Amino acid sequence: MTFDLTRRGLLGAAAAGAAFGLPATMARAETPADQLVIGFSMNNLLSLDPANATGLDVAEIIANLYDPLVVLDATDPHKVLPGLAERWALTPDGKAWRFTLRKGAKFQSGQPVTAEDIAWSLHRVLKLNLALATVWKSYGYTKDNVEQLIRADDAQTLTLTFAEPGDPQLILYTLATSVSAVALDRKAVLTREKDGDLGAGWLVNNAAGSGAFRLDAWRAKEVLMASRFDDHWRGPAKLRRVIWRHLAESQSLRLMLERGDLDVATGMAPPDIEALKAKPGIALQAVQRGTIYYVAANAKEGPFADKRVRLALRQLIDHEGINKTVMPHYGVLHQRPVQRGLPAVLPNPGYRLDVAAAKKLLAEAGLASGFKTTIRAVAEPPFTHIATALQATLAQAGIEAQIITGTGNLIYGAMRERKFDLVVGRGGGGAEPHPYSSLRSLAYNPDNSDAARLTNFQGWRTGFQSKPLNELIDAALIERNEGKQLKMYQDAQRLYEQEAGAIVPISQMVETVLLRADVKGYQSHPSATTRLHGVSKQRAA
Repeated sequence: MTFDLTRRGLLGAAAAGAAFGLPATMARAETPADQLVIGFSMNNLLSLDPANATGLDVAEIIANLYDPLVVLDATDPHKVLPGLAERWALTPDGKAWRFTLRKGAKFQSGQPVTAEDIAWSLHRVLKLNLALATVWKSYGYTKDNVEQLIRADDAQTLTLTFAEPGDPQLILYTLATSVSAVALDRKAVLTREKDGDLGAGWLVNNAAGSGAFRLDAWRAKEVLMASRFDDHWRGPAKLRRVIWRHLAESQSLRLMLERGDLDVATGMAPPDIEALKAKPGIALQAVQRGTIYYVAANAKEGPFADKRVRLALRQLIDHEGINKTVMPHYGVLHQRPVQRGLPAVLPNPGYRLDVAAAKKLLAEAGLASGFKTTIRAVAEPPFTHIATALQATLAQAGIEAQIITGTGNLIYGAMRERKFDLVVGRGGGGAEPHPYSSLRSLAYNPDNSDAARLTNFQGWRTGFQSKPLNELIDAALIERNEGKQLKMYQDAQRLYEQEAGAIVPISQMVETVLLRADVKGYQSHPSATTRLHGVSKQRAA
């Protein structure tokens, strides 16, 4: 990488030097006016491949390297806005969405963005059958039918035919929010294909998109740098470069933001947020996300396979205490598998710490003396703090729990393999403002066999399956009477509670972002797809 020797270039080099781990004394305490430096934890940033890029942390990066057909308004996530598609409509028979692409959109290679590229990108997700295929499989798409159902009519027209009856709006929301739904430069990817992998090996660390920023470099758990794509269809971004820095320690984020080494920081601990939010020159944004913090139990085998033990678990979580002491700036109390803010969500059922009631249930299950178990949690707050609180309350009922911490890949990897006891996690549909999204992710499990490998269904991960619940969720999806559909989604929540679903929601996620006051136009997105095209800095002369 080279830098010019103008003052602007030297400032850029200083920021880049800091980003690559050089001593802070080598860089100015003020970031360059034409660059945005963002601090966050990259512990769960494992792949940049849109077919396999899981988790919230990668969503913002993908949203800036790539473009989808449509996007959701950051201030009103029920409002769908144009992306690569300038307009769309249901076909006359109501069985498909037809998108008309805007003319002039280009990939960063210079190739035009075509409907063929977008259709191929969606085909690729199903053919690779990696983590992000799950949502499309839940709509009935498979590697065998996707080419017939999602097709380019011509260079500017894409038709997405529904694989089975469902809610067309939900598919539109998925196209707007899922990392899997972005357009890949087909020609650029296929030139890097090896052994028929459709470019999967190359795309782990590289990008081939049409987004407002192009990837310059990514060093895992260190730094990711992207520069402005001047030929973006929206016009050039206001900033010349964006640098995402890996900073897992809250105090480091606080210090660097305070002294001006960072422009934006996420993932900061509550005490540091409280210390900074009233300081001059620092602004705060708190945005509710659809994602839910939870405690998940293995209902496939072990003590939590017994419904009575799962009921006891609900009463051995100090819901109120955790939300008061651990979750400020991370989340707010929520105990339903449907995200807050939707008309279908029911009031909280009122789960609370009740050790005596839990002991009674454990005795009925033949576990009056308790048992030994493990709690897995990602090695960062608030997960570790929730795990510690849970360990203490489980002990009050005689359950001896060992806490196992690690990266997201280690913790959620064990969950995906169904080799765990308890997990403190974060999940749910979240990005799509629709009750089916959360229920599908947290409660739905159409095939509980090990061979099914429905790893992005957290119901499958936990081994919890309820046929009546599956049928109710399926029926609600295709119900066209809004009143009846609303009641069905509410009935699904009641049934999940009665059957002691293996995931116990404890808090609805809140993303708290701290930023320097000179950063303008930054709007944290509820679906985590925060776009930086319009962000700028307003510096005093």
